[in-house]
Amino acid sequence: MTMALAAQGFLEIKGMRLEYRFCGPQPDESPTIVLLHEGLGSAGLWGDFPDKLSEATGAGIFAYSRAGYGKSSAVNLPRPLTYMHDEALVVLGSVLDAVGFREGILLGHSDGGSIATIYGGGVRDTRVKGLCLMAPHFFVEDISVALIREVKEAYDQGDLRSRLARWHAHVDCAFRGWNDAWLDPTFRAWNICEFVRRINVPLLLMQGEDDQYGTRAQIEVVQRHAGVPATVILMPGVRHSPHRERPVQTLEAVCAFFAERFPHMLAR
Repeated sequence: MTMALAAQGFLEIKGMRLEYRFCGPQPDESPTIVLLHEGLGSAGLWGDFPDKLSEATGAGIFAYSRAGYGKSSAVNLPRPLTYMHDEALVVLGSVLDAVGFREGILLGHSDGGSIATIYGGGVRDTRVKGLCLMAPHFFVEDISVALIREVKEAYDQGDLRSRLARWHAHVDCAFRGWNDAWLDPTFRAWNICEFVRRINVPLLLMQGEDDQYGTRAQIEVVQRHAGVPATVILMPGVRHSPHRERPVQTLEAVCAFFAERFPHMLAR
């Protein structure tokens, strides 16, 4: 029997203690939207987005901090350069099982969008009815590496470390695990286009026109390789975080996508 999810708590998954947040109806009562955070994110850093999303859709919203982030347990450094593959193909399915996930969609931001892509293309999980990808990475661009190098300087010499420490119990683990992987020269060959080709559920892709971490070439991957219906929304004046910079537009897009997957929710 699956436990009832509290508003916040911890899961014990594969020897890791993972922090989570939950709002809305339980997974056995309604579809669930699973939120996968960005490279320096956590369950807490979603802010009030989960609550607004639950109110707008009627769905349960589940967000968790991956190991090394938020209040979750630490990881050994350096992270393997396959860390997003490992999360998608080894950890995420166990998380969904543990919370009693029955059906719903995955919504990932940045690294989280990449993890959702790998899961959608690499795991035939019939419970997942769609993928919402916000500013995902499908391959490594020069613009990403250049900015991530600047972020390293801000962490080493500025106040970024102290600001991140508000959200991460193991702040060096969170930052170095992400930053060192992306700046490893070997990581330049990282590419998940093959998983885009293998996705068999509809996609929603949202990206800011001024995304400082990626260009329209990321969008073109979906347009070129996806063999499923894909809605692409390019947001003028938006950088890397649509849900923070344009929350109303983002919510409307996700709600419309969710309603297409679960039309019966509109009758509630």
